[in-house]
Amino acid sequence: MISRLLFLLLLCSQLQIFAQEDAWVYLTDKENVAASIANPISILTQKAIDRKQAHGVSIDARDVPVNETYISQLKAETGISVHSKSKWFNAVHVRGTESDINSLLSLAYVVDIVFADNNLNARLEVPKNKFELETRRTSFNYGSAANQIEMIQGDLLHQDNYTGTGITIAVIDAGFPNVNTMGGFQRLRDNNGILGGYDFYDRNPDVYANTSSSHGTNVLSTMAGYIEDEYVGTAPDASYYLFRTENAPNENPIEESLWVEAAERADSLGVDIINSSLGYKTYDNPNYTHLDADLDGLTTYISKGANIAFEKGILVVNSAGNEGANGLNAPADAAGVFTIGGVDSNGDYANFSSQGSAFQPTQKPDVVTQGQASAIIWEDNVIGVANGTSFSSPIMAGAIACLWQALPDLNNSQIMQLIRESASQYNAPDYLMGYGIPNLASALNQGLSIEDVEILQDKIHIYPNPFSNNLYISFPASEKQVQITLYNILGKEMLEKNLLNSSKINVSSLSNGVYLLKIETQNGTITKKLIKK
Repeated sequence: MISRLLFLLLLCSQLQIFAQEDAWVYLTDKENVAASIANPISILTQKAIDRKQAHGVSIDARDVPVNETYISQLKAETGISVHSKSKWFNAVHVRGTESDINSLLSLAYVVDIVFADNNLNARLEVPKNKFELETRRTSFNYGSAANQIEMIQGDLLHQDNYTGTGITIAVIDAGFPNVNTMGGFQRLRDNNGILGGYDFYDRNPDVYANTSSSHGTNVLSTMAGYIEDEYVGTAPDASYYLFRTENAPNENPIEESLWVEAAERADSLGVDIINSSLGYKTYDNPNYTHLDADLDGLTTYISKGANIAFEKGILVVNSAGNEGANGLNAPADAAGVFTIGGVDSNGDYANFSSQGSAFQPTQKPDVVTQGQASAIIWEDNVIGVANGTSFSSPIMAGAIACLWQALPDLNNSQIMQLIRESASQYNAPDYLMGYGIPNLASALNQGLSIEDVEILQDKIHIYPNPFSNNLYISFPASEKQVQITLYNILGKEMLEKNLLNSSKINVSSLSNGVYLLKIETQNGTITKKLIKK
């Protein structure tokens, strides 16, 4: 009788033990992250700080301890015992019954739970708190949008967690109906990714009110659209301003003026990139129509405004146009604009894509992306395809946002040049495809190497700046040969020389203004902005 009782007690004990589950509970945030990182001795020993500094290891949010208040509250939950904690994962190891552990999901500071018994995780997502994500690679199922981002290797930037975070894009276009309601932008709205908007044409702060065109909605979708496992834009985590300047049914020069006004607003708001899938040449009143010779990047009102936006530090991305051999529209002709032509899904020239010409002061188009059968999200939230460089441009603009996120110390001109140099026909550009199809992964690698020449910058000296008649360039004797190229603000080459030793260069023939000096050495390439007075 006693042995049977002992057996039953042991059996109950065993059942109770196996009823207990182990799991990791991931938390939402930590306390005093910024202050702790700014004062690392409060969270690390001096030896740990010294080791990280010696090896170039940054101190980040993962070094900040788990919030002890959350741990205390978890310990007080019914049936829960806490056995370990991890600041790296911002997580704690708990033990309890499956139901008691699952009940923790109702707590505001619990973001996810993963059971040690993987069979219990079938219905649960992997942890997605921001600290754990820093150690993970971003992986999207692009669905219909796969080809257009993979063509330019933008997906590889996403895999490295460069998805546009921290970059602001102004979309200047014709109309944005349903952006505030449709499911394809739900993720954007949930992330507070729409910073504001304005309808310059109707002078209406409600940028969604005018429904005469959904062109802006379609354009935005190629950058910011997201439908899980079906569609992902090229910059899903960038922030956006939406500006309507185009009245789709009519063509009048007022739209050029409104574009410039919107660009000025973008500059005042600190926008990094403007995407403009607009272009102007032929007007309803033929007396207003621009001649081919006017498309020289310097003549039209809008192109002059775009060049100023570039000078202000904004990277202006504009569609080449859909006029084929009839040529570019303004402001795609401007040297300060990164002009995007179109190709088909195989990377072949799309015959509608506007071609550059000798009228432009720089190579146009700059590069090309998919513009024929581009995947977009229509205003009724249906995924479809559309043709036009109107979509080549934002596909590229979104990818640029990801690249600039990865290379925040570079300026707009440097980013543009990196992309040109990464393109498929950089050494043999033409008026159909410009420098060709860019490779954003290659551009990123090249951009990272620019950081390696910081030491070189300390060794090469260019003076005076501002300069007048003479420019002096000195460099170490170890640099066997140095090539310099001087460009004006429009990107036109003004001077090129090979230097064998430190030199004085006569530049008295140059006009006053801003110049960019490119210095190429055996150890790297650097650029300097110079001013002649």
